[in-house]
Formats: sequence, structure tokens, C-alpha cells
Amino acid sequence: MAWTRKHLLDIESLAAEEIVTVLDTARAFKAVGERAIKKVPALRGRTIVNLFVEPSTRTRISFELAEQRLSADIINFSTEASSFKKGETLKDTARNLEALNADFIVIRHSASGAPHFLSRVLQAGVINAGDGAHEHPTQALLDAFTIREHKGKIAGLNVTILGDILYSRVARSNIWALTKLGARVTLCGPSTLVPRTFEQLGCRVTYDVDEAIAGADIIHLLRIQHERQRQTMFPSIHEYAQLFGLNQARLARTRPDALIMHPGPINRGVEIDSEIADCGRSLILEQVTNGLAVRMAALFLLNGGKGPHEVTGD
Repeated sequence: MAWTRKHLLDIESLAAEEIVTVLDTARAFKAVGERAIKKVPALRGRTIVNLFVEPSTRTRISFELAEQRLSADIINFSTEASSFKKGETLKDTARNLEALNADFIVIRHSASGAPHFLSRVLQAGVINAGDGAHEHPTQALLDAFTIREHKGKIAGLNVTILGDILYSRVARSNIWALTKLGARVTLCGPSTLVPRTFEQLGCRVTYDVDEAIAGADIIHLLRIQHERQRQTMFPSIHEYAQLFGLNQARLARTRPDALIMHPGPINRGVEIDSEIADCGRSLILEQVTNGLAVRMAALFLLNGGKGPHEVTGD
């Protein structure tokens, strides 16, 4: 399916075929990353602004490296050294950046809907790098890519997402991506963080951790989103680790081919034991590697690329 979108704002609005186009194109870019010369001229002459109003490490670096690999010109916008500190609005900041002939703006913002707002007031393409507790589309795409690389498919797989679902943009984007691609998604965590309203998105909700992970092909762990919670949603971190953390005893009761994922940053000893995070069944570092290929693919397609055949030259 040819990609025709100007923006990447969420997974909810994407068709399954569009998601697959990104994943197939990312596979081609992952092969490019294994070459001696890793740069391609796909975005030469294009200017990309990385507008990270909310702190980020992995996502910001991944986008910046993807842009470099595609030969784009890059402007990294720091809110600490900007007129944001003086009260300038998001709209005025973005319009000033666009006046510098920016072609794309990659935005992370604490307000849900900020990328959608920019897409309505700017001519530049807008890529959502995470907006509040709403969505994080490229994280879901790299997660789907990683699952497909290891399992060969997504349709029919049992995926359990375990942790803070309520405040997690990663969870929402993954729910949309995985269900659209045919996976069976189970959500689990404290009842205060996993409301049954998520069943309306086509998921199964359970509060029994052992039952949730017993038949899972993929166990996707989420950290507690302390920065978004308005009140304490469980008694203590220690109790959370005891009741919902993935430890060796729980891992022993899972399928031997079940794989472990986590979007990071990891809270070792809370949602996951340290030795599990580093074990052979963990895909956590591979997710980071695959994020580069997926973000290259997304930028390439938003710039008018038609699909993987243009990357490989087939």
C-alpha cells in the first residue's frame, strides 16, 4: 500500500496496511544500517526540527540519528534555552521554526493533542514523538517490528501488556497497532491503573498476573508513570514489585519461547528483575536498535517515499 500521509500523529487513524508498509520499509532500512556506509541521501536538502518540550533520551537520540542517516539538516530545539521560558506559545514557537523553512517538526509534548494541533496550523509535516498520556506512534511501530522480526508474524499472537496502562501513551499506541495487525492483547496491572474501559479497544483485562502471562507469546512491561499520576495509585513501589513485577519465579511459569519487551527507561527491581532484563529472552536493547530503522522508514515515507522497493532499489 502506497503511503500518502503528510503527518504521523497516532496509530489509531492508521490502517493495518499502512502499518505494514512502515514495517516493511523499516526492514529495508535495517539492512542499510548493516552496511559499511550507513547514510542515504533520501532527505538531503530537507530541514527537520526536533521540538522536544518534554524530556527524552532514547526517542530524541533515535530520531536525531535517523535524520542524520537520511542526510537531513537538523535543528534541535531546547526549551530550557528558548522563549518557552518567557511565555511564548507552542503555536508561535512552531510558526517561527516553520518560517526558517522547516520541512518536518518532530514534537514531544506533555499535552495530549499537541502534535494534532500543530498539524492544523503548520504547513510542515508533524511527527508525534509522544504527547502526554495519549500516543507514542513510533514506539508502537518499533515494537510491532521487533515482534514480527522474532515471531515472523503478529496475527494470532498473545501479547500481554503489564503495568501502568492508564497513563501510558506506549500502551495506547501498542493496543491500536497490535489489534489492527491481528494480535490478542491482554492488559494487566493494579485495578487503579487498568480500568475495564480499555476493553472497548478490543483488549482483555485481568488483574491476575500469573494468568495474564501464562500463555503469552510476548510480555510487554511498562514502568510506572509517576510524572503523570495525580495521586498515588497503589500503596508502595515494593508492593507493586511483589504483586506485579516480573521476577524469576513468575518467568518460570511462562512459555519457554515467550519474549520480554520494555520501552524504557527500566526500573530494575520494580517492574522487572535485573537479570531478566539482561537475559536471552529480553528484546529491550533490540527495540532500541529497531527504533532507528522504524524512524528512518517513517521519515522516508512522510517525505514521499513509496515503500521498501525504493530503499533497496528493487
